[in-house]
Amino acid sequence: MSLITEFKEFAARGNVVDLAVGVIIGAAFGKIVTSLVEQVIMPPIGLILGRVDFANLKWVLAPENPATEAIEEVAIQYGAFINTLIQFLIVAFVVFLLVKAINKLRRADAETPAAPPAPTASEALLMEIRDSLQARPPV
Repeated sequence: MSLITEFKEFAARGNVVDLAVGVIIGAAFGKIVTSLVEQVIMPPIGLILGRVDFANLKWVLAPENPATEAIEEVAIQYGAFINTLIQFLIVAFVVFLLVKAINKLRRADAETPAAPPAPTASEALLMEIRDSLQARPPV
C-alpha cells in the first residue's frame, strides 16, 4: 500500500476532520477567553484594587539603560502571568463542564437496559419441547 493511499484512508476517516474542527474552534475559543479576561474581567478587578493594570505589573530586575542600546529591561511580568492564569482557569472550567455533560449523557445511555439476548438454538428447542408437553392432554 502506497504512502498516498494510506494518507487518503487516514484523512477520509472522520477523526481527522473532527480533530481539525476541534483545533479551529479551540483557537477561536482561546481568543474569546483572552478578550474576556483582558477586557472584561481584569479592568473591574484592577479598579477595585486601586486602578491597577495587571498586564503592566512586573518586578524589574535590571532597568533599561537608555545610554547603551545593548541593555534592555529585565523583568518578571507577574501581571501577565495572572492574566494567563485566569484564562487557564476559565478554559479549564468550561472543559470541565463539557466533560461533565458528556459523562452525564454516557451514564444515561448506560442506564437504559439492554434487550435480553435471543435464546440459543438449544434453549429454543427445549422451549418447544416444553410447550408441546404442556399442550398434551394429561395421561
